[in-house]
Amino acid sequence: MNNEKSYSDNKPRMVGNLDAKTFEQSIKEDIHAILIDVRTSMENQTKRIPNSVLIDISNPQFLSEIGKLDRNKNYYLYCHSGSRSFVAGMHMISLGFSIVSHLQPGITGWKGETEP
Repeated sequence: MNNEKSYSDNKPRMVGNLDAKTFEQSIKEDIHAILIDVRTSMENQTKRIPNSVLIDISNPQFLSEIGKLDRNKNYYLYCHSGSRSFVAGMHMISLGFSIVSHLQPGITGWKGETEP
């Protein structure tokens, strides 16, 4: 099974809305997956999905930090309820990222493993 995802056409790019089960399966199976928590550091310290990187969307440096990422990777974003991760994903799409998905309805719907 080839776990590499890519867009080779000129279709408009959109942020993928993934339910918790699909999100968990995707981050486990996608060899190019990068998991990003866009919540605040306080939220991240309370509960987080393992192996996620914190890039707080409310930080003034958010776009600068996102801009440093490899556009050839596949990004999976989450926040508390899905709103901020969707907005973050739209920023990433506008910066030229191809594969961006987010967890809808956020970590509140997550049934997988978490870290305190």
